[in-house]
Amino acid sequence: MLIKIDNITKDYIDDGLVTPALRGVSFEIDKGEFLAVMGSSGSGKSTLMHIIGFLDKLTSGKYIFDDQDASNFDDDQLAEIRNQKIGFIFQSYNLLARTSVLDNVLLPTIYTPNLNKKKTEKKALDLLNKVGLSERIGHNPNQLSGGEQQRVAIVRALINKPRLILADEPTGNLDSKSGQEVMEILQDLNEDGHTILMVTHEKYVAECARRIMVLKDGKIISDEKVGNQHLAKNGLKK
Repeated sequence: MLIKIDNITKDYIDDGLVTPALRGVSFEIDKGEFLAVMGSSGSGKSTLMHIIGFLDKLTSGKYIFDDQDASNFDDDQLAEIRNQKIGFIFQSYNLLARTSVLDNVLLPTIYTPNLNKKKTEKKALDLLNKVGLSERIGHNPNQLSGGEQQRVAIVRALINKPRLILADEPTGNLDSKSGQEVMEILQDLNEDGHTILMVTHEKYVAECARRIMVLKDGKIISDEKVGNQHLAKNGLKK
């Protein structure tokens, strides 16, 4: 087991008004799983991902991550675990505009202690080659297509060998062909043993995962294994 979420809640407070975002959510994620979280706007799926990724703090409940009780971590502990154990893939890529592909990939390693720079750079180059970007390492993001930028973001998420990859609407800004390529990469990573949690509102994207959880009004309304995983290489169909 990599993650245990036990009866967590999250409330947002604005001028004394309390808005519940998560209402007693409980589930586990095993190592090597590929979980897609779905739900309409306001269902709590983004809030849940932010808590799992240590971008936000829960209001109550317990969060066990990699055998550590992370429920009451302070900001420094959250920052360290976020950098060392979580790889993020965002819908908007979040690449530095005036920074090369290679340096964007290496960005998370700046705060990694005892780093072997040569080995890390070789790993980055190997990963970029695997996703077909070996000829693009000196380019800036504005010289890349959306699909290429998302592949850079995937490699950046992998560079610190994270325990968990979080993908937030990874195909949301992509055309169908680029989206298919990105989902193929994620499926290949999962087959290699990486644990992935993906937030999406698209059913055809969620069906590329091995398990689908659906949230509504801050509660889990369904959570089931996908019996026959839809393969991205067979084509994502809207």
